[in-house]
Amino acid sequence: MDKTATTQLPLAVERRNDGMALDLDWVRGVQANTSAIERRAATLPARRSVKKDYQAAWLLKAITCIDLTTLAGDDTPGRVRRLCAKARHPVRGDLLTALDMPPITVGAVCVYHDMVSMAVQNLAGSGIPVAAVSTGFPAGLSPFHLRVEEIRESVKAGADEIDIVISRRHVLTQNWQALYDEMRAFREACGDAHVKAILATGELGTLRNVARASLICMMAGADFIKTSTGKEPVNATLPVTLVMIRAIRDYYQRTGLRVGYKPAGGISKAKDALVYLAMIKEELGDRWLQPDLFRFGASSLLGDIERQLEHHVTGAYSAAWRHGMG
Repeated sequence: MDKTATTQLPLAVERRNDGMALDLDWVRGVQANTSAIERRAATLPARRSVKKDYQAAWLLKAITCIDLTTLAGDDTPGRVRRLCAKARHPVRGDLLTALDMPPITVGAVCVYHDMVSMAVQNLAGSGIPVAAVSTGFPAGLSPFHLRVEEIRESVKAGADEIDIVISRRHVLTQNWQALYDEMRAFREACGDAHVKAILATGELGTLRNVARASLICMMAGADFIKTSTGKEPVNATLPVTLVMIRAIRDYYQRTGLRVGYKPAGGISKAKDALVYLAMIKEELGDRWLQPDLFRFGASSLLGDIERQLEHHVTGAYSAAWRHGMG
């Protein structure tokens, strides 16, 4: 197996997206042909398939791009410690040995603000970033000054990345200036921490709204755009992904700035991860397959990937409990 294709590389030094002035002509000119987008998305799972060693290599790549996440009301310090231990060693050592692979890690650990310091402590020295959800996650309806202050508190606690939620009403009412100003304020509050803008695409109504909101968040300085909180009835989908990554491509072609992408919510099977990786490769290219520009927001995905890797090594599927979070 080609180790260079699967081991986690050091995060590439990429010029950060500083944003640009709001260009309403560009925004209003953005359209989305829903039927064409859905046709394109529907063809990908049938046309792109990898097997055997190639599949194992792609699955190992997927692991390095996971934001291993716990966002439950019953989160405890013990759960976060176990999650961090799994983030450091996401695949059992015997499987890595059989695959002739060195150790790998996940892309980040994502938690609520109250668990940031616990995650930072348990990931010390690992190089794994800590991401905090913020700004009144998941609804984003708390007072604005409190949302901004929540970002600052998470950064102060040691978060390297902040996953913010936008105000959906700005998109639904087409108040693009308000969305831009909100995102700029969130970006400023993040300081050196990178910001992922969660669009909650299942609540935006149309793919055109998704495209326009994606573009505005990038104009306002988002380092990543992310589909969902994972709490909406509809989360990451292939049509939404196609719209968002094409907005990223358009932004890059216009500005020369690379913005990352994070599908989140509902991606729990290894075969689904392969489809998303194939779409990223085809639409954006290999550079976006590194964890500084692509992440899966997931909790159960890692377990299924590890089961698939065990099947690849042994020829038998194992019970899910053999691949727990800690």
